[in-house]
Amino acid sequence: MSNTIQKINEIIAKSSSFLITTHESPDGDAVGSSLALASYLRSIGKDVTIHFCDPVPELYTFLPLADTVLQTIPDKTYDICFVLDVGEFRRAGKAVASCQSITAFINIDHHLSCDEFGIINLIDSTASATGALIHRIIKSANHPISFDIAQCIYTAVITDTGSFRYSNSNPEAFAIAGEMIACGVNAWDIAEKLYESQPRQRLELLAQVLPTLTFTPKGDVASVTVTLDMYEKTGTGPELTDGFINYPRSIRGVEVALLFRELKPGSWKIGFRSKGKVDVASLSAAFGGGGHHNAAGCNMDGTFDEVRARLFSHLEKVL
Repeated sequence: MSNTIQKINEIIAKSSSFLITTHESPDGDAVGSSLALASYLRSIGKDVTIHFCDPVPELYTFLPLADTVLQTIPDKTYDICFVLDVGEFRRAGKAVASCQSITAFINIDHHLSCDEFGIINLIDSTASATGALIHRIIKSANHPISFDIAQCIYTAVITDTGSFRYSNSNPEAFAIAGEMIACGVNAWDIAEKLYESQPRQRLELLAQVLPTLTFTPKGDVASVTVTLDMYEKTGTGPELTDGFINYPRSIRGVEVALLFRELKPGSWKIGFRSKGKVDVASLSAAFGGGGHHNAAGCNMDGTFDEVRARLFSHLEKVL
């Protein structure tokens, strides 16, 4: 692992133009790790472009450089494209996959199952977050952690560990959090922005979603559903659904929670969450998806009743 990080730092040193991207519907780790890496590269004089196929969710717009993220890729040559936290290369979006001006890719990830598409693949499924891997890269280069970088890394780690409630809350995660606070991060300030400043429309959307709560006959699987009609009624979008899946997961007796999110008529994105006993990465893999032991996802086509019936039937058989 240390040799891989050393190679990444050697490539950074001899390259000048970088593109940074992450997965569709970016979460706190995706945004935080991307912005931390961008802040680091800019601080050492590199030309950096940040591109997400989807906008930065409002929840994370307080982070430094969030306002510089683009949804299009400028027409220029990039020595290296860092692809962070995607699991599968396709999740970086069509613009990245079809970009002819990228010389090479470096893949940084902590998903249990991950495509190895880069000239270097820094993959460590024991890392609490991709932000933790960015922290290792910066520390290996003996570069000081600025306040801006610290905010981004702290956000990446705290969100992907569920505020240190999930099983990936390992000693490294706590050590990084402590170090970022020593760098000036105010733990309450970040928590207030992440958890105490949600827009009114998010709760209005949640009020539409919670009545869809459904259980399998044994009660060990529960789901909630977000439809396009709900977005229209509340004037919201998918960026406000982050965390909704935690409501069914929090129910006593539920081991696997699902969030059905309608992408377009006949197309669904399904999020999987586990309390630890069940490996949802393997469950989602049966439907072409992937992820971590406790968090995974996949896409499926069909009517809602068809998709839910297929998933519930499969889960009842394997659990």
